[in-house]
Amino acid sequence: MDCRGQGGGWRSADTADVGDAGLPSTPGFLTRGITDPASHYYTRLFVDAARAVDAARTWTGASGRPIVTAGASQGGGLAIAAAHLSGKVAAVLTDVPFLAHPLRALEVTDSNPYNELAEYCKVNPDKADQVFGTLAYVDVVNHAKRATASALFSVGLADTITPPSTVFAAFNHYAGPKDIAVYPYNGHEGGGTPHFCAQLAFLRQAGLRCSPAGSP
Repeated sequence: MDCRGQGGGWRSADTADVGDAGLPSTPGFLTRGITDPASHYYTRLFVDAARAVDAARTWTGASGRPIVTAGASQGGGLAIAAAHLSGKVAAVLTDVPFLAHPLRALEVTDSNPYNELAEYCKVNPDKADQVFGTLAYVDVVNHAKRATASALFSVGLADTITPPSTVFAAFNHYAGPKDIAVYPYNGHEGGGTPHFCAQLAFLRQAGLRCSPAGSP
């Protein structure tokens, strides 16, 4: 999914964030519109993810085929949220998912993007309750509690960006059939190529073929 407004950093993109009201925030995306769930950047992004599933289902090449949501870090969080909000996916591949238990993340890491929250609350201590009230709407743990498709998680135990305890929080609360691949020596890159092979095996076991559209 082309995440709105995020082009210009490590990758290019074409989609503008037309819903951004320009409210004060720290550099990055996590605190944009953070004082209200209706204006929060990730509210818009989660809705985009659910609509992306709907769009995929209307594509003629996907007719009769199962939809799998997949992603890493931010994409891992979106994969879970899209599975919950759309309710129309066959499986979820979520690697080192971001936005799970953000309050816990702030307790154990000072890495960005979670550090954006600390910087914002440092300047706006009177808004801390609003910040974490808003984050409850996009906390991936709360979406995991309502997602029922089969899911394969991955976690790197040396990850300082999405700390392992936050990933396990999402995994432990996930409502559907689930498994997790644990990589003791990996950081935020997760399991790399070995994990990609594990994902293919997971899909095969779930009866989901990985053939291109148009092939048998």
